Amino acid sequence: MDPKEYKEFEKPEYFVNRELSWLKFDARVLSEARDKSLPLFERLKFLSITSSNLDEFYMVRVASLKDQVHAGYAKEDIAGMTAKEQLKKISIETHELVQTQYSTLNRSLLPALEKAGMHFIMEHESMTEEQAAFVDRYFEDEVYPVLTPMAMDSSRPFPLIRNKSLNIGALISKKDKKKGKEKDKEKDKVVFATVQVPSVLPRVIVVPSAKEGETTVILLEEIIRRNIGKLFLSYEVVCADAYRIMRNADLTIDEDEAEDLLVEIQKQLKKRQWGEVIRLEAAEKMDPRLLSILKEEFAIKDEDIFFIPGPLDLTLLMKVYGQEGYDQYKEPKYTPAPVPAFQNDKNIFEVIREGDVFLHHPYMSFDPVVNFIRQSAKDPDVLAIKQTLYRVSGNSPIIAALAQAAENGKQVSVLVELKARFDEENNIVWAKMLEKAGCHVIYGLVGLKTHSKITLVVRREDTGIRRYVHLATGNYNDSTAKLYTDCGIFTCDERIGEDATAVFNMLSGYSEPKHWNKLIVAPIWMKNRFLMLIDREAENAKKGIPSSITAKMNSLCDPLIIAALYHASSCGVKINLLVRGICCLKVGIPGVSENIHVRSIVGNFLEHGRIFHFENGGGDEFYMGSADWMPRNLDRRVEIVFPVEDDRIREELRHILDLEFKDNVKAHILQPDGTYEKQDKRGKVLINSQMEFCREATEKAMKHEQKIENSRVFIPAEPVE
Repeated sequence: MDPKEYKEFEKPEYFVNRELSWLKFDARVLSEARDKSLPLFERLKFLSITSSNLDEFYMVRVASLKDQVHAGYAKEDIAGMTAKEQLKKISIETHELVQTQYSTLNRSLLPALEKAGMHFIMEHESMTEEQAAFVDRYFEDEVYPVLTPMAMDSSRPFPLIRNKSLNIGALISKKDKKKGKEKDKEKDKVVFATVQVPSVLPRVIVVPSAKEGETTVILLEEIIRRNIGKLFLSYEVVCADAYRIMRNADLTIDEDEAEDLLVEIQKQLKKRQWGEVIRLEAAEKMDPRLLSILKEEFAIKDEDIFFIPGPLDLTLLMKVYGQEGYDQYKEPKYTPAPVPAFQNDKNIFEVIREGDVFLHHPYMSFDPVVNFIRQSAKDPDVLAIKQTLYRVSGNSPIIAALAQAAENGKQVSVLVELKARFDEENNIVWAKMLEKAGCHVIYGLVGLKTHSKITLVVRREDTGIRRYVHLATGNYNDSTAKLYTDCGIFTCDERIGEDATAVFNMLSGYSEPKHWNKLIVAPIWMKNRFLMLIDREAENAKKGIPSSITAKMNSLCDPLIIAALYHASSCGVKINLLVRGICCLKVGIPGVSENIHVRSIVGNFLEHGRIFHFENGGGDEFYMGSADWMPRNLDRRVEIVFPVEDDRIREELRHILDLEFKDNVKAHILQPDGTYEKQDKRGKVLINSQMEFCREATEKAMKHEQKIENSRVFIPAEPVE
C-alpha cells in the first residue's frame, strides 16, 4: 500500500504525545511502589526507579523541548502539540507525579518501614542524646574534612553547581560584635552560602538504635545541616535547606565538523555538567529569601520548581534496599538457569553446529554469550571476531575476552558506539583499552547510532571457513542481562553468516551489499519491510484469509507504522501489542483501532525484548531484533531484525507471547481514554508471566541435568591379571 493512502489514519487526534505517554509509563512504575501486595523493599526499589527515570526524562526529553522553544521551533508533533504546549502539560503532570511519589513515601512506605524495624530520622532535632553524639562525631571524623563551603559576596560570584548534585544552601549573617543600630544593620545583612553533599560518602548512615535488632538511619545531608554552623564559624546560620538542579544533558555534536569523534564527545561530556538549568528541586519549607536567590541565579521559572516534602533524589532508596537483614521483605533472588543446550561437555561450536540455540534472559544464564567470546579468543581455529558494543558493564568480561583475542593474534573488530546516551564516558574508556590491546575499533557511522546487537566469529574447520553468529535484542552487558528480559540466538546458518559479514563491512567500510539474505537492516529498508508485513495482513483480512499481528517492544511512536496498524485494524486484522513504555497509538477509536489491544508489563525485570509475529495466512513469520517501532530506530540508527526459522525456537516465541498476553498480575491494559488499568483478578487463576518464565527455565535445566545423570553408565574396572 502506498504510504500516501494512510493519510486518513494520520489525524493528530489519533495520536498520543510521546512525552505524555512516557510519563504514563513512569506512573505505571510508581503504581508498583503503591501496590501493597508486593514485598515492602521491592516497593522501595520501584519508587527509586521512578525518580531515576524522571531525572533522565528531564535531562534529555524536557531539555530537547526547551531547546526547540529557544530556537523558535513551532512545528507541531504527531498529536498536534507545539513544544511550548508540551512543556506546559509536562510541568502539570510531573508535579502531580512527584506529589504522588512523596505521598507514597511519607504515608505508606515510611510507616511500613517503622513496623519492619527500620527507622528514618528525617529531622536531626528528633535524635536521642546518644544518636546526636554519634552523628556529631561522625561529622567531625568523616564528613568535615571532605566538605567545601562556598559563600557568595562582591568578591566571590555565585558558584557553579554541578548537574544532579545534592547541595545545601544557607543564608548566613555576621555574628554580633557591635552594639545598637550598627548591630541591627549587620544582622540584617545576609550572605548566600552553599555546600555540596559529597557523593563520595554514603548517603544513608546507620546510627545507634533504641531497640536491639532494629535499624535507625539518618541521611548525610541532615548530618551536614545539623553541623553547618561549624563551616561558617564567624557567622550565624539564618537558614539551611537542601536543593538539587537538573541541567540540559542532551549532547549536540556536529559530526561532520568533528575531526575526531572521541575528542569531541569528551569535550561535550564536560559541558553536560554546566548546561542550562531546567529543573530545581527545593526543600518544601525553604526560606523564601534563599529560594529567591536560587531562582535568580539559575534563571528558572516557577513551573520548573518542585517543592519536595521529604528527602531530595529518591534514588537513595536503592541504598536502603541494599541494607542487610531484611530479606523477608524482598522477593527471593532469582539465579538464571543454565541453558539446556550447553549442559554438556561439548565445545560451544559443536553445539551451535547441531542446530540454532535460543536464549531467554534473565531466565536463562548469560554465561553462554560470555563463553562464546572467551572460547573464540582461545580457540586456535578462530581467525576473526567482530562485535557491536552499545552498553557494557563496568567490569566487562566480554571486553577482557576481546582484548585477549587480539593479544592472541586474532583479527578483532569492535564497533563501540560512543553516542550511547549516559554511557559515553564508559565507552570511551573501553574503546581506548581495546585499541591498546590491538583491536580494530570503529566509532560508529556519521549521523547514525549503531544499536544492533551482533557478534560474528569466523572459524577455520575441516570443511572450510564457517561463520558463527550471535544475534540478540539486548546489550552485551552481563550485569543488565540479570535484570532485563531479552532474547537471542546462536546460529551458523550460512546465509545469516554472509549477512553478518556484510553488516561489519558496511560499518567499517561503508560498503552496502547488492542484496541481503535474511537480516533486515535499518535505516536501509527495515521500515518499508515492516510496512509491507503489516499491509500483507490487511490484504489477507480483506480476502478472509487468517490474519493477525502480535508484537512486543519497548516503545511505539512511529507515525507511519501506527497509521499502517490503524489501516490493518480497520480491515479486520486482530492486533495484540505488548509495549512496555511509550505508546502513541490509541485503542478503541471507532472504525480505526477497535481491533487493537495494547498492554504494558511492569515487573521485577525490565521488559526489553522485541518479538514480532505475523500470521500470514497460516504461514507464520517470527522476527526478533534490536529495533522498536520508533523513528529513531527505523530512520536514524543501525538496527538488525532477524527472522526466526527454526521450528523449536518459533514455538518458544509463540509460548512467550501467549503467556505475556495471559498475564493478569503485572499487565496494565491501555483503555480508550488513554489510561492504563490492571485486570480484575477476582475468581481468576493468577498468572505472573515473569515468575512463570523463572519457574519454567529452572525446571527445564533440572530435567536436562537429571537426564544427563540418568544416562551416565559407570563400567567397573576389570582386575589386572
